[in-house]
Amino acid sequence: MQSNPSLTNSLPTNTRPNKAIEALIMDMAGTCVDFGSLAPVQAFLQLFAQEGVPLTEAQARAPMGTEKREHIRQLLAMPEVASQWQRVKGQAANEQDIDRLYQDFLPLQLATIGQRAELIAGYDSLKQYCQQLGIAMALNTGYNRTMVEAMLPQLSAKGLQADSLVCAPEVPKGRPYPHMSLKNALELGVSAVQCCIKVDDTLTGIEEGRNAGMWTVAVSISGNALGLDWPAWQALSAEQQAQARAKAEASFAGRAHYVIDSIAQLPELMAAINLRLAKGELP
Repeated sequence: MQSNPSLTNSLPTNTRPNKAIEALIMDMAGTCVDFGSLAPVQAFLQLFAQEGVPLTEAQARAPMGTEKREHIRQLLAMPEVASQWQRVKGQAANEQDIDRLYQDFLPLQLATIGQRAELIAGYDSLKQYCQQLGIAMALNTGYNRTMVEAMLPQLSAKGLQADSLVCAPEVPKGRPYPHMSLKNALELGVSAVQCCIKVDDTLTGIEEGRNAGMWTVAVSISGNALGLDWPAWQALSAEQQAQARAKAEASFAGRAHYVIDSIAQLPELMAAINLRLAKGELP
């Protein structure tokens, strides 16, 4: 992964200012697991294909980060999808269709989750860094609890740590509302939201973090913004990677406080944020 030169003059990893990061709150698919965020996309593509209303990958990814029932609702509201549904089904989609699609979606998602339960490179070093500084590691996700529990045994065996884990259906409103991140913060007992960092691969997840008053970090290469798995990313030429990175980073411009390739760059960035906190700066 390409290092951000603006972060080179950061604090040593063995220091911790008086005002410092207390919690790192990460999304799951595309952020700390499942490079490329492919599990949800594959499930949505399968779901709509079996209805005779095939989606493009861009359509399937557009609402990414939202709670999955809401994701289905937003897909059906897309003009092209709504028109195709009307043509195939003979009527517009309704609440009963959304309920049925969500139930049909669950086993598809559970299957793809199991196939993509891999930690993203750099996670082990990130965990070591957080443990060294006493920073809690939390997760929140658009998945429901059943979906998460389907992959947690595999991920925990590979080293995943979750001091707090919040699923979208467990709060009044999912992303971009701040409820999940705030629930993480409450469960962790943090002293201030500005001592938390929200990391996500979607705009709606970044908005969640900003609405919660936290520092926000977008990952541009490992997740939904690019949508390639690790081998496909590695197969790109240096020029193609540079072009893809620029496009992905542009999608977060003016929305996230920071944009990095993946969580592999987080320790260096967190040191820089700690320096800003020590100076009294806020998100």
